[in-house]
Amino acid sequence: MKDIMPSFPAKPRSVVLPLYPGVMLLDVAGPAEVFAAAARLAGQGAPVPYRLHLVSPQGGAVATELGVGLDSMPWASLGEAPADTLLVPGGEGALAAAEDAAFLDWLRSMAGAARRVASVCLGSFILAAAGLLEGRAATTHWRHCAALQRRHPGVMVRPEPIFVRDGRFWTSAGVTAGIDMALALVEEDLGHAAALEVAQRLVVFLKRPGGQAQFSAALAAQASSRDSDFAGLLGWMAANLSADLRVEVLAERAGMAPRSFARAFVAQTGETPAHAVEGLRVEAARHLLETGELAVAEIARRCGFGDDERMRRAFLRRLEASPAEYRARFGRAVA
Repeated sequence: MKDIMPSFPAKPRSVVLPLYPGVMLLDVAGPAEVFAAAARLAGQGAPVPYRLHLVSPQGGAVATELGVGLDSMPWASLGEAPADTLLVPGGEGALAAAEDAAFLDWLRSMAGAARRVASVCLGSFILAAAGLLEGRAATTHWRHCAALQRRHPGVMVRPEPIFVRDGRFWTSAGVTAGIDMALALVEEDLGHAAALEVAQRLVVFLKRPGGQAQFSAALAAQASSRDSDFAGLLGWMAANLSADLRVEVLAERAGMAPRSFARAFVAQTGETPAHAVEGLRVEAARHLLETGELAVAEIARRCGFGDDERMRRAFLRRLEASPAEYRARFGRAVA
């Protein structure tokens, strides 16, 4: 395939990845390799679009959660030049890093001057602890979305998309979603053709936009409540999406008063009954859009939305794409 030569900036954009003990190796290496691959698109003598900086407070080897050490430069080596992209990876050590006052102070200082700030997986907990996500939409790995919302109620946590952009702040879901987000950052800088070329060079067969859901709503809901009294109810809800699933009906089925049911449901699953119902219906509709040829209106009826306009609004809320757009991206014919 002929190389695609985008218009590169005159000076390299600095991509700064702060490391801490227990950082996830793939959260660092995945996005870093995307930026490195974009740099390799430049021919000999051409300007390099990105320069990576792995940094830590004192520099030296930083142990990842796998025990593999990553070499880093001291924070001070960056000088006073602002970072173009500040990207905070996740990992088992993220929660400890989110309580490190010196780390958070440095992060706030760097973020204030950076053109954009991003995180992968549990890195969103660090950004939130620094106050950088207050009043903003954000995501993380779906298993940790409820915890992020509890710790930081001022953050608008969105558990569905694989990555979320709110102004200059980007957050992504777990593990490989950081690669998808990095590709989107490259696309913003260098254009669609360059991002697609990078994806092909990395053998990433599908460059997923942020609107693609990161998890199965049915499985996630049941997993979050597997030790509660609502696991059976959630299974029944998933099997009866076209039924009346209002709170009053669900509460009666659970043998509880509606208010008590709603409070207990949120406490045990991390979401309201209405949000859970919508998630299950969107999940079922996604599957039908991806694998079949039913009309959108018929899918809306089968999945309990009532009409295609209600389904369209639910898709836009959760996936930032209409049902027609979702089918065009992920339907069987495209794949």
